[in-house]
Amino acid sequence: MTIKGKCRCGGCNYEIAVDQLPRVYACHCHVCQRWTGSAFSVQALVLEAGLAVTGPVVVQEITTEDRTSVQRFCGTCHSRIYNTNTRRPGVAVVRAGTLDRSEELDCVAHIFTAYRQLWVIIPADVPSWPEAAPPADFVRALTA
Repeated sequence: MTIKGKCRCGGCNYEIAVDQLPRVYACHCHVCQRWTGSAFSVQALVLEAGLAVTGPVVVQEITTEDRTSVQRFCGTCHSRIYNTNTRRPGVAVVRAGTLDRSEELDCVAHIFTAYRQLWVIIPADVPSWPEAAPPADFVRALTA
C-alpha cells in the first residue's frame, strides 16, 4: 500500500510505502511553533527508504551541537515536506498536514508540552512528556 501527499501548491508530490496510515505525534516546542506559525507541529516517522518525492525540492541543512537536520521544502511554495537528522538515521519525519488523508490520522503522543499553548488540551489517555520523550516510551506510543 502507498500513502500519498503533497505540498500546498501540488508541485512536490510523494508516496510512502507503508501498510497503513502512520501514527503521528504533536510537538509543542518553540522551534516547531516557529516553523509552523501555529501552536504545534504534527509529524509522522517513516522509513526514509520507503519515501519517494517528485518535484522541485529545496534542501536546507541545519547543524547544532549534537545533530544535523536536513529539511526538504517544495521549491515553489516552500511548504516543508519532511526532514531527516543524524540522530535517527534512515528515518524521515514527514509533516502530517501534507498527507492526502491527514484527517484520518491518529495523534498518539505529545512532546515538549511544557511549551504548549495554554488553550491546547491534551487528552488524558494520550501519552505526553514536558520535554523530549524517553526513546523507548516514544517508540512504544507510536507503535502500540
